[in-house]
Amino acid sequence: MNEENKVSYYSIIPACVRYDEELTDKAKLLYGEITALSNKEGYCFATNKYFANLYKCTNRAIQNAISKLQENGYIHVVIEDNYQRKIYLTSSMGYEKNFIGGYENKFIGGYEKNFTNNIINNNMLDSFFNYIIKKEKKIPKEFENLESQILEVLENYEMIFTEEILKYMRMENIEKVKVISYSLALTVKENVSHLLYKMNREQIISLYDECKLRESQNKDTDNEIMNFSNYFYKSLKGQLLRGKSPSFFMPKNKIDESKSSEEDEEGEEL
Repeated sequence: MNEENKVSYYSIIPACVRYDEELTDKAKLLYGEITALSNKEGYCFATNKYFANLYKCTNRAIQNAISKLQENGYIHVVIEDNYQRKIYLTSSMGYEKNFIGGYENKFIGGYEKNFTNNIINNNMLDSFFNYIIKKEKKIPKEFENLESQILEVLENYEMIFTEEILKYMRMENIEKVKVISYSLALTVKENVSHLLYKMNREQIISLYDECKLRESQNKDTDNEIMNFSNYFYKSLKGQLLRGKSPSFFMPKNKIDESKSSEEDEEGEEL
């Protein structure tokens, strides 16, 4: 890489990153590079190819490092409507106010102003799903004291199935139920469930399918979706906060069609 292409800003690697035993040395250096690149705009938009050339490694190695930094809560990755990736330092690190503009007001596309701090993993999905389907033990800790509101939302969107029905469902549809159900529960936890009236069951399922298509299209690219459950929830919450204005998830003609059919259709069968 040419010297003139290298960033002259100072980088910052705080102690919690430097001594995080789950991070590789490359991931720690990458974090420092992201802080330097974020000085100008308040976020980093460099591609995996840029980082790979800088550190003389593969795109996959960069993808893994970025995924780990996000999993451990040091960065947030946003893919915008124009497919541009933006990497923001998390507010918990306490550095975003030092960057020009600050990342908190720069989310474009209506994803959300405050990201959930949790990284949704399979254990969380399975634990919640088993509680809803089998009523195993108590509701997961993250949803304590919200049980009645969550069950009401799931019933409204017909996301509660019996074990007998599940025997005849394809695995991909069971996975769909898990992700959508958990995401609906998160809307209750994050106090945005009152906006769910903006989307019917069919639209939420359509959004899930669009996100799955996006995941497939971006596999092994700079815009690869590392955590689908997080991506879907952020997309759902973004739709609720954005309202009914058209977006790449919900074309205007599809919104018009869904509005005209809401009263006489029950929605797509899972």
